[in-house]
Amino acid sequence: MTPPPRTATLFHDVRPHGGPARDLIAVDGLLVGEVPEGAAVERVDGGGRLALPTLVDAHIHPDKTSWGEPWHSRRPAHGIAAYVAGDVELARALPTPVGERALRLMSHAAAQGTRAMRAHADVAPAYGLSGVEGVAEAAGKLAGIVDVELVAFPQHGVVRTPGAAELLAEAAASGLVTHVGGIDPAGFDADGGHDGDQLGTVFALAEKHGLGLDIHLHDRGEQGLAPLRDIAARTRALGLRGRVSVAHAFAVAGLSDRDLDDTADLLAESGVALTTVALSVTTILPFRRLAERGVRVGLGSDGVRDSWSPFGDADMLHRAWLAAWALDLRLDEDLEACFELAAHGGAALLGLPKADLLPGSPADFMLLDAECVPQTVVDVPRRDLVVRAGRVVARDGRLV
Repeated sequence: MTPPPRTATLFHDVRPHGGPARDLIAVDGLLVGEVPEGAAVERVDGGGRLALPTLVDAHIHPDKTSWGEPWHSRRPAHGIAAYVAGDVELARALPTPVGERALRLMSHAAAQGTRAMRAHADVAPAYGLSGVEGVAEAAGKLAGIVDVELVAFPQHGVVRTPGAAELLAEAAASGLVTHVGGIDPAGFDADGGHDGDQLGTVFALAEKHGLGLDIHLHDRGEQGLAPLRDIAARTRALGLRGRVSVAHAFAVAGLSDRDLDDTADLLAESGVALTTVALSVTTILPFRRLAERGVRVGLGSDGVRDSWSPFGDADMLHRAWLAAWALDLRLDEDLEACFELAAHGGAALLGLPKADLLPGSPADFMLLDAECVPQTVVDVPRRDLVVRAGRVVARDGRLV
């Protein structure tokens, strides 16, 4: 029997990165320089639209979201413990199961051009493994549209919350997660005089089950820097280079000059990556300087309409806008750097190939009605078409 001809999808009249109009050709999920001989051609008219790489959300909490749910009025909260209590209250009040809420949010993110994400799901006695199971269920339904790494995240603490360590071990052994998380071992998880070694626990689980690590560090000053140095040392000692990330790292955002460079060199040498979520000018990481010294930095949504904040939309292009706004950036090259953080920074952090629209790269891109990259960051235009592995997965901001 004669095999069917290969299929090439030809996206006609598009402008990669704002350059001259030309065709992009996808074959077997990759971009190629020309249509293979004998291939069947499917043609998609780009209408002269701007073609840009799709984006990577390096830090999001789909299990906590109230996206699409009835409005939830938030009350004042001071400190992580109060926010954690609010998480539990909201989870009990929402009528929709975790898996359905997570799928709704993750589908929206994919339709806005997110090709991959690292999703955190709370693991605590208040929830058991329902968050992990729900996000894993949603990820399975979106296979081939958005790639998902799943972190078992002990938001309530490992040391301070009885039963959390055992649940974290159960999650690590479940086969559902790719990473184990941690949170502020010198601050929040050391409160109340509890004895224990959070970092020892989570590193041991990662080593035992062959998982990565992604640890939240909100603490500032030396209380945040000391655990960061400890994480770097453990990463080197256990040979986990490239498999450990620290989220937020507000203590690093507070550094400058030689202190910043020395910390960046330590992270680069140990292979510890960072993620930032563009909350404010005082908390966003100096990602360009860190990258110059070899540190992988990704950008993420963090919580989306959860108990912590009514804001967020899981749109990584809007998150690039927020990064530029927080840093008061105005020059084209600076705006482009924010886009590249959302597109390529997260891809490097997740170990994904760079979607740079060159032959051999993944056929992952989006088409927008815009003139150039800087304008795209400022205007945040609608994603007219989102392409994943050469296949159109969304039109006009909705999955097809």
